[in-house]
Amino acid sequence: MEFKEIQQIALRVKDKYRKLEIARMGREWNLSELTEGLVGDVGDLMKLIMAKEGKRVIVDVDNKLKEELCDCLWAIINISEKLGVDLEPEFVTKMNLLEKRIDSSVENPQKAD
Repeated sequence: MEFKEIQQIALRVKDKYRKLEIARMGREWNLSELTEGLVGDVGDLMKLIMAKEGKRVIVDVDNKLKEELCDCLWAIINISEKLGVDLEPEFVTKMNLLEKRIDSSVENPQKAD
């Protein structure tokens, strides 16, 4: 599956949530609320990672980790959509920049980032 297809699925689900939010609250979540949701998901993800590392006990941690990672990805896709950021080319650009920076650091480890 291509990333664009994943984005389309995420946005289709968000549209269903938008309708539910309007029915429940009279409006859809704004950008701040979407970001707060992501922060909550990241907190949950941290607890699951701690369980994976043996620092907490959480039943069915592997399945819960998969679900939480998907929740985080879903939130990031929706936040980027609200901001008008096309993640796919931006991600490729950023990874290329990081690769160059890492390669340069490997060649010259004393060089500051």
